[in-house]
Amino acid sequence: MMLTPLRLAILIALAAPAALAQTAPPPPRADATTLDQLIVTGTRVTDRTVAESTAPIDIITPEVLQATGTTELATALTRALPSLNFPRVAIADGTDATRPAQLRGLAPDHVLVLVNGKRYHPGALVNVNGTQGRSSAPVDLNTIPVSAIARVEVLRDGASAQYGSDAIAGVINIVLKSSDSGGNVGVRYGQYSAGDGKQYSALADAGFKLGADGFVHLAVQGDQQDNTNRARPFIGTPTASSAPLGRVVERFGEPAVDSYSGSYNAGYTVDDVLNLYSYGIHTKRDTVSNGFFRPAGAGSNIRSIYPDGFLPLINNVSTDYGFVGGLKATTAGGTQFDFSYTYGSNELTFDVKNTLNRSLGPTSPTQFFAGALEVRQHILNFDFTKPLDWGLAYPLTLSYGAEWRGDTFEQSPGEPLSFANGGVLAPGETAPRPGAQVFSGFRPADGGKFDRHNLSFYAGLEADLTDKLSAGIAARYEDYSDFGDTTTGKLTARYAFTDAVALRGTVSTGFHAPSLQQQFFQSTATNFIAVPGQGLQPFDIATFRVNNPAAIALGAEPLRPEESTNYSLGLVLQPIDRMYITIDAYRIEMEDRISLSENLISAAVRNFLNSPAIGLIGVGGGRYFTNAIDTTTDGIDVVGTYGWALGAGSLDLTVGYNYNKTTIDRVAPNPAALAAIDPAALRFGRVEIGRFEVGSPRDKFLLGGLWKSGGWEFSANGTRYGETTLRNASPALDQTFAAKWTLDLAATLRLDRWSFTLGGDNVLNEYPDEVLFANSRDGQLPYDRSAVPFGFGGAFMYAKAGYKW
Repeated sequence: MMLTPLRLAILIALAAPAALAQTAPPPPRADATTLDQLIVTGTRVTDRTVAESTAPIDIITPEVLQATGTTELATALTRALPSLNFPRVAIADGTDATRPAQLRGLAPDHVLVLVNGKRYHPGALVNVNGTQGRSSAPVDLNTIPVSAIARVEVLRDGASAQYGSDAIAGVINIVLKSSDSGGNVGVRYGQYSAGDGKQYSALADAGFKLGADGFVHLAVQGDQQDNTNRARPFIGTPTASSAPLGRVVERFGEPAVDSYSGSYNAGYTVDDVLNLYSYGIHTKRDTVSNGFFRPAGAGSNIRSIYPDGFLPLINNVSTDYGFVGGLKATTAGGTQFDFSYTYGSNELTFDVKNTLNRSLGPTSPTQFFAGALEVRQHILNFDFTKPLDWGLAYPLTLSYGAEWRGDTFEQSPGEPLSFANGGVLAPGETAPRPGAQVFSGFRPADGGKFDRHNLSFYAGLEADLTDKLSAGIAARYEDYSDFGDTTTGKLTARYAFTDAVALRGTVSTGFHAPSLQQQFFQSTATNFIAVPGQGLQPFDIATFRVNNPAAIALGAEPLRPEESTNYSLGLVLQPIDRMYITIDAYRIEMEDRISLSENLISAAVRNFLNSPAIGLIGVGGGRYFTNAIDTTTDGIDVVGTYGWALGAGSLDLTVGYNYNKTTIDRVAPNPAALAAIDPAALRFGRVEIGRFEVGSPRDKFLLGGLWKSGGWEFSANGTRYGETTLRNASPALDQTFAAKWTLDLAATLRLDRWSFTLGGDNVLNEYPDEVLFANSRDGQLPYDRSAVPFGFGGAFMYAKAGYKW
């Protein structure tokens, strides 16, 4: 492995690193600034602060979350963190309902999500459509109600040695409110300046005592969102199978959403030794998105059912549960013991409405239950922390423990008519089109229940070796029932030259175990794919699980875990009082990344899939998950804060910048089996390479200010999203979208316990560049639907009112 200047600098700077997450967070100090805030992510030391952290970490307070003007956690975080990307995708089936977020340009499931220091379960959906985050099966951040959050700690560093699989890009730890008194209630209303997309929200939380030595904090939240539409009329050359001229028939924008969440966070002190704790979260979200319009004269339509064509709708209902129960005890020798059980589940159902099954003819139903996906997770943790006195300036902290985790993925078939082949042909066609339009139901062969378990052991040692030097070391061993074992390690160190200047660095290895969804999800759905010279064309694409005989014939192999090596080197500056600046460079080298292959739609592949030997009549192509590539991601994070008295009030400024570049180092050659079917096939081509290398913003800049005076608060936040590039199967249709600025403004008046806010997001009504006409579906879809980092809804105005006690 080549010793680059970054690696050399880190290895010189390091002696050894930080350790493991604390499960029960201490309460924030009432007088703490952000720098003084005690952290619980990435360390077991109980008095470590943000400023003293050996790795870059951000603290997002409830005030910051509320100032973003949204009740979606993922949206709020992307407006507060320069290294987080949360694109507003559209017309992407289930991805419209559970959009994925990216940290440092890596896959959405390369970020580990914790709640109160405990692993949070992933969502059931695996992203298989042409959007950023394709191939991933991440946590759905928006299942966690903002009303329940005390703060969010974001560790921007690899941490698999501390937490296990997934913590390659970093860790997001959501700390729930834990007060035993007081509370908040609030309402919010907003809509887009275009007049659509109305949003209504109501939320409340309150703390109560449990006996003399306990607490429970309850939170609820309800949200309703109407859809938006930025589609335009068809302006191409009319044909019998085209959309009508002069009418908007597509729906292009935010989906319609109804959701509610409820949570509790509780703790009870039994005596001086024993403490009990628990939390629970339940969220249900009902989302209606849509596919592409089917024109009246298209072969997919039946005029006796839809004389003017139809726009199929996808109704996803996500039902989510999370629960943790545990106890902590401290022995006479100072050893802390933490035992906990964690359960999580997410079910996502698919109903297709305003549609038909063309192969059933004029008697086809117009709505179908298309099936469901569900994941369940059970975790047992045994964690120990022990202080060691080795005669150093401060005691060392030894951490060790074990974890057992069991995962289950279940895919349930849809109703029979949702995937049936009724044999009725469309005029002029030689093969029927089976299954519901836009999303054919999961077939019985797609269904199944799959599970696995793993056992891990870990240990860490962390210490302030001197007044200036802190360091630590961590290691973890994991054994999976389906693919074997792996070992990861981490070193971190921080050296304070003075109170104003410190150097920190980390070296670690990490991994991401292939999810059960990536291994076993299987479906057939209509994808509109750009075909050179023909624009977007519909293909019924089969996503095969890797052990399907058809996938094996196309070259699929059992999935292996992704492996990473992370390096970071950072400078921490506090040149004057109340100013804090961090500069952190990083490199993340990944091998055997899991990706979904290109859509294999050549005539040779279609003929193979439609042949009697395979029997997939009407399927227009196939794809499968594969460990096809190696990548290197280089970047730098800069974060600065400064606050001072200004006039009769105070002004707090925040600046953040992220530069991030991913390069593909290796693309595995086509397997011999695929080459035998189609020598010209591209299993991993320029479309997917572009999604990895240039699909996310190359950089992102945040500048925010908050001025407080008397009962007034005024905030302004500007964000510059760097350019992105959309690559096409035809290079002539590639397009680079320019960087764009958005500006968010808000004014709040506080009267005793009341607060009233008027605000606007993207108040300058900024839109992304429009796509080339050839990529716009004859002018109907003017913006990129797969990767726009701030969406294409335009300005959003809102009003909020709240009462606090």
